[in-house]
Amino acid sequence: MAKLTFHGAAQQVTGSMHLLEANGKLIALDCGLFQGRRAETRELNRRHPCDPGSIHAVVVSHAHIDHTGRLPLLVKDGFSGVIHTTPATRDLCAIMLADSAHIQEEDARYLNKKRRHGDDPLIEPLYTSTDAVQAVRQIQASPYQRWFKVASGVHARYFEAGHMLGSAGIEVEITEANGKKRVLVFTGDVGRKGTPILRNPAPLPECDYLICESTYGARNTDPIVDLKPRLAEVVRRTVARNGRIIIPAFSVGRTQTIVFYLRQLFTSGELAALPVYIDSPLAVNATEIFRLHPECYDRDAREFNSQTGSILSGPNLRFVQSVEESKRIIRRRSPCIVIAASGMCEAGRILHHLRNSVQHERNTILIVGFQAAHTLGRRIVERDEYVKVYGERHKLKAEVVVMNGFSAHADARELKAHTDPLAGRCKKAFLVHGEIDQSSVLADTMRASGHREVYIPAMNESFGLD
Repeated sequence: MAKLTFHGAAQQVTGSMHLLEANGKLIALDCGLFQGRRAETRELNRRHPCDPGSIHAVVVSHAHIDHTGRLPLLVKDGFSGVIHTTPATRDLCAIMLADSAHIQEEDARYLNKKRRHGDDPLIEPLYTSTDAVQAVRQIQASPYQRWFKVASGVHARYFEAGHMLGSAGIEVEITEANGKKRVLVFTGDVGRKGTPILRNPAPLPECDYLICESTYGARNTDPIVDLKPRLAEVVRRTVARNGRIIIPAFSVGRTQTIVFYLRQLFTSGELAALPVYIDSPLAVNATEIFRLHPECYDRDAREFNSQTGSILSGPNLRFVQSVEESKRIIRRRSPCIVIAASGMCEAGRILHHLRNSVQHERNTILIVGFQAAHTLGRRIVERDEYVKVYGERHKLKAEVVVMNGFSAHADARELKAHTDPLAGRCKKAFLVHGEIDQSSVLADTMRASGHREVYIPAMNESFGLD
C-alpha cells in the first residue's frame, strides 16, 4: 500500500516536503527550507526525515526557497537521484539555490566571527555553492501536461499553478503490481486568477487524494483589479511628503509583478517618473529568466511586451548589482522606490534599507505579501513599537501599508472555488502550507462543500493511500 508522510509545511508555511512511498520507492514532493526563528529553523533544516540516499527522486512544484531550499543539503548528504521540475523552474533554481548557498555561507561566516571569542562551537553553513551547483546538475525538466516517469509504476505530469514563473501542480499516477491505480494531486502553491504576467491556475485534475495548500484558507485578500491604483496612491502620498517607498519583496515573482505594474503606471502617465531601484542581484538575474520564458506569460503581458519592447525594463528602472551602488541609494535624499530582497525581511539588502528608513515618518514600508510568524516582516505588519534590525532596536515611525492582494497565493474564496469540483469525488484531502487557524477554516469550508475527509496533518504524520 502506498503511504504519504508530511515532513514540512505541516501546520506551518515553510519547509515544504511530503514523502510518498510507492512500489518500494521513496519520492519527495518538494524539499524546502524552513524559515522563522533562527535557532529553531537551523535545527529543522539540518534534520532529514530519512536517509537522503534512500530517496529515489524529488518532484518540485516551483522554485521558491521554501519549496526547494534544502535540495543542496539533500544532495550533499547523499541524494543522487533525479530532481524533476518545469523548464522555467529549472532555470530559476540555478540562480536561487546559488543565492541561498551564498546566504548560508555568509551567515556562518558572520556568526563564527562572534563565536571565535567565546565557548560556542563554530557553525558550518547548511550547504555551499558547490552543493547548489550539484543539485542543479541533477535536475531534469519536463513541460506542462507531459507525463514523465518518476519510478517504477509511478508517473507524473505538471499543470499550471499560476503562482510564479514555472510553478505547477503535480498529478501523480501510481500503478501497483496488481494493476490497481491511484491518483494523487499536489497543488503546490495555488496562484490567483488575473495575476499579472502569469497564466491562470488550471483546474485540478480528478484524483483519489489531494494535497492542497492553505496559506490563506481563512482570509480574503484585496481584489487584484484594485492593486495598481492603490499602489499609485501610496507612491503619490509618500512622494508628496518627500519620502521613499521601501518594498520588501521576493526577488523572484513578487519583484517582477511590482515592476510590471510600475512600468504600466509610468507608461500611461498615471505616475510621474521617479527612480525605481531593484536592489537585488538575484532579482536582476531572475528578470532575465522571465524574459527567457514568454511561454509562461498571459495574454496581457504578451501584448504589453509587444507594444513596449519589454514588460520589465524602462528608463527610470534601475537594477542594482553592486554593494556600492546599494549604499548610494541610502544616501539619496529625494523620493524614490526601493524594491529589495527578502520578502519576509529576514536577510538580504532589505535590512539596511529598513534600518535607515523605519525611524522616519516621511517614509513608507509597503508590505506586499505574506509574512510568516516570528519574522521581522510580521513584526512590521503588526506595527510593533520597536523593531530589531541587525540586532539593534529602532522605533517604527514610518507609515506601514499592507497590500495582501499582491500575494501570489489564492485566498479563501479562490481556494474554495479551486477545490469545490473535487467535492464528493476525492477520497481524502490533506491541507498543508498554512498556519493552523487558516487550515482549520479551509477544512471546515471544504467539508461543508461535500469533501468526505479533510485532514490537517502534523509534522511527520503518515497516512495510507488504500
